[in-house]
Amino acid sequence: MRLALEAARAAAGRGEVPVGAVAVIGDRVLATAGNGREEFGDPTAHAELLVLREAAALLGTWRLDDVTIVVTLEPCAMCAGALVNARVRRVVYGAADLKAGAVGSLYNLCADPRLNHEVEITAGVLAEPCAEVLREFFEARR
Repeated sequence: MRLALEAARAAAGRGEVPVGAVAVIGDRVLATAGNGREEFGDPTAHAELLVLREAAALLGTWRLDDVTIVVTLEPCAMCAGALVNARVRRVVYGAADLKAGAVGSLYNLCADPRLNHEVEITAGVLAEPCAEVLREFFEARR
């Protein structure tokens, strides 16, 4: 989570909403990214999707069934759907997103038995530091 927090802070420095994500297998870091919507002009350039893409390219497969994604903010519906479709094993997130969270707060796409895959979820890891990065970013913009 500390690597994801570093990526979130770096994203804030680029004017991005400070969300960071890391893709890992065991102790091996495959990819790290912060949000890139502003930088890339791409509405899908959320940190989670960027690390999914990089991990898939590195591993040579879209099936990421041994991968854990660590992210500072609870994934949205788009990202949760991608995590399910990528067959990610586990998601670890920091701060809950009560307005758009799709891994427990508003929806729980990762544990919907109607879908073809369920993702193990660990919530609230370093939640306060993850939330603080977001608070500081939005306070500075007001």
